Amino acid sequence: MLRSLLALLLSAILLSSKIRFGSAHEHHGEVAEGSCESSPDVRVAAEFRPGVITVDGHADDWTDIEASEFALLPALDFDEDKAYGGGRMSVRAVHDGINVFFMLQVDGEYAYLKGENNRCPSVALMFQVGENATYQNMGGCSDLPGTCTANSCRGHEVDIMHFSIGNAIPGRLYGGNLMDNINGTGKDSFGHLVDTYAWNPHCRYLDGIGPKANTSNARNDWQGAWWHSSITFHSGMVEEDSPYGKDGEKGTYFFEFSRPLRTMDRFQQDVQFTIGQASKVAMAFWYPTSGNPWSKSDHYSASCNWLPLDIALASPVSVTRASSGSWDAATAFAMLLSVISLCVAIFIGYRVSSTKDVPFTPIDRL
Repeated sequence: MLRSLLALLLSAILLSSKIRFGSAHEHHGEVAEGSCESSPDVRVAAEFRPGVITVDGHADDWTDIEASEFALLPALDFDEDKAYGGGRMSVRAVHDGINVFFMLQVDGEYAYLKGENNRCPSVALMFQVGENATYQNMGGCSDLPGTCTANSCRGHEVDIMHFSIGNAIPGRLYGGNLMDNINGTGKDSFGHLVDTYAWNPHCRYLDGIGPKANTSNARNDWQGAWWHSSITFHSGMVEEDSPYGKDGEKGTYFFEFSRPLRTMDRFQQDVQFTIGQASKVAMAFWYPTSGNPWSKSDHYSASCNWLPLDIALASPVSVTRASSGSWDAATAFAMLLSVISLCVAIFIGYRVSSTKDVPFTPIDRL
């Protein structure tokens, strides 16, 4: 009897241990929507800061912008024990009433191999477009590869900006350009900062391309630049300077982007931002660990679900800050004109008062 009780107790202990270990990994694989919701306080806020940001890959103009920090965990195995070794991702955002700007900052040793994107760091932003678009499965449309259409996957659209830097010079601007936009696609022929949309991981296309896509007004609405803190040459680089920095040098990567709040998209391929409203965003990061090339699915994610992105209304403080520079210049110019006018008036008065009187001679005396 005693032996049976001990065996039963031991089985219970082992079972409870298995349950505890299993619950620590319950978010692996296919998880229910919302099972890994972040805290309500975790969000990305885009303040109203007009005339502050220059998209050049440098973070000097972002020092006064509050950052949100996120752990980078494997997207397919969201386990804290397998987090990106370089540390957390810092995300900042602002808008000027016309465009929205993003700065993504990640520590990492310098890695660059010209022409090979998957041996260089890469980043992506993904936004919910369709109301039914889930973070899981990149929109969540259930159609199989080759069967996705704008009708069958309606409401599952996500908007993606992906920047692979293998052909991009640090500090130079990439993304939307005249040549690719004339062709009606979201392609970037120069630096691979592309504008894409998707319904699921198997149905992902450049803007303006896809099943029955109308390309009449599709375009790449993004622009961006990158930099690494170990690069000390700041007077401008050209392609011949590749690889631009020293391989393995410790430092920080900076990825800076901008896009209009509203675009001319008519095909449900771009997210449309509205001031005073929240959108949904996710961030991804690829890194060639130990020099090994990364694959498309081999990336880190800053969350396991959508994050709120708040496009903030203008506050009195931000309006005052934005207008103070132009107001000071206008005031100084007006004061200068006033001083000049006063000096001219004094000079004319002096000349008039110092002129001798000319005696009046009647015409009949001439």
